[in-house]
Amino acid sequence: MRMTLDKRIGTDKLIRASELLKVVAHPQRMAIMDLLGTQRRLCVSDLTRLLGIEQAILSQHLTLMRNKGLLEVERDGKYSFYFVRQPDLLRIIQHLERCCDHL
Repeated sequence: MRMTLDKRIGTDKLIRASELLKVVAHPQRMAIMDLLGTQRRLCVSDLTRLLGIEQAILSQHLTLMRNKGLLEVERDGKYSFYFVRQPDLLRIIQHLERCCDHL
């Protein structure tokens, strides 16, 4: 008999994983993760320019992603630099990209 996912990894971990996926399951947030995955770190103005997202909207996404533990921020003078805190999540995004090629 095969064990269910919640039995294999535990209900608490399954809920946390689901919450992470919900946060990243937005086109702009996926784009943020993807871009930060190719860079060491970027400031808000660089992210705004590279992604073509209004600064206010970008800030909302960054705050949510930081609060959920996906991103980290470092202050350097007047600039805030963001970087990926959960690099393993980048592999999931890459796998999703490959899966979408076959849909």
